[in-house]
Formats: sequence, C-alpha cells, structure tokens
Amino acid sequence: MIEIGIPFSDPIADGPVIQRSSEKALQNGMSIRLLFNQLADIRKTVSTPLLLMGYINPVSKFGLENFCNKCVEIGIDGVIIPDLPPEIYLNQYSGIFEKRDLYNIFLITPQTDANRIRNIDNISKGFLYLVSSHSITGIKGDFSEKQRSYFKRIREMKLKNPRLIGFGISDKETFSNACYMADGAIIGSAFVKMLTETGGGFRNIKEFISDLKH
Repeated sequence: MIEIGIPFSDPIADGPVIQRSSEKALQNGMSIRLLFNQLADIRKTVSTPLLLMGYINPVSKFGLENFCNKCVEIGIDGVIIPDLPPEIYLNQYSGIFEKRDLYNIFLITPQTDANRIRNIDNISKGFLYLVSSHSITGIKGDFSEKQRSYFKRIREMKLKNPRLIGFGISDKETFSNACYMADGAIIGSAFVKMLTETGGGFRNIKEFISDLKH
C-alpha cells in the first residue's frame, strides 16, 4: 500500500520532516488539481493499493464530491483525512464515499476511549490507523511500555478491521515491533527523510524497504 500526501500549509498532525516537504511542494506550485494531473496515468504501471492523505480544508475547497470523483477516476482506493471527525463523516459524507466504494480511513489515538473505538471500527472499511502516541509524526525511538500496553489493549478488543500502527516508525526495529503488535506499520517521515537525503531513485527506495523487512 502506498500513501500519497497532499501538501497543506497548516497541518495538525505532521512533524518537521513532513512540514518541510509540504512547504517545499507548495512553494513549487503543488495543489490537489496538479496532484490529480500527475497521478492521472498511475494505474497503467502501478497495481498497489493507493491512498491519499490530506486535510479537510483543501479537500473542501476543491469540493469533496469532486475530490472523490477524481479519486475513483484515477484509481485511488481510499483517503485519510485526520481532521474529518467520524460524526461529520457519518452524517454528511459517508454516502458520497460508499456510493463510490472509496475507503475513508480513521485514526485512533491512545486517548480514544473504547466506545468511540468500537464506533469507528463499525463505520470503517480497509483498516484502522493506530497513532502510536499523542504527538506529531516524526522519527522517534522504540516504543515505550505505555505504548505497548495501548497496542495490546486495542488488539484485545478484537476489532473487525486490521490495525496498522503509524507515527514514529523509522527503522527495522520499530517496523518489526509494530508489525508484531498489530497487522502492519505505516512509514512516513523516515521515508521522506530518506528521499531528501539521497535524492530518491529506485535503488535507494528498494534498499530502504529491504532494510526494513530483513
């Protein structure tokens, strides 16, 4: 699965690495419209599930229904909009997503209570995004006992959707531990940092992914 970020000037969950990449992208003229243009032919060569991650402000400005239509047209499988509350999604937008078979992925944090977690699980499709800590994205150390207890608590709830841990997954150790405590892991800042430092390139990306898995 590949997550493609939509740059935004005022993110609430992104750390310094993602913030700098967003600032650079916006300075270079990036927009949702341009992103869709760049992704127009992606399904000719990429079969991996694709997600767009961004914030509700630029999506609303583009028009949420138009946004969902473009996602379906291109072949995007789902979106992650961290500042779209489940209640607003359910009352105003769920029909738009369901009609287009487009997944809307919700986030769960250590502060989310059990009833809310089950409600989110009930309206979710695809997977649940487990935020590893009450913080912004970015490279951190290994998980604390408090975090491990949180992952264990969610696992024991036996939710219907798979659980993927994100925020702070930066190396082989954190990736392996996250996959052990959930159904998978999400890597963002570490990947962007690698691209920034190495200039990207297929070989560098392949080596980065290989190092995480082996």
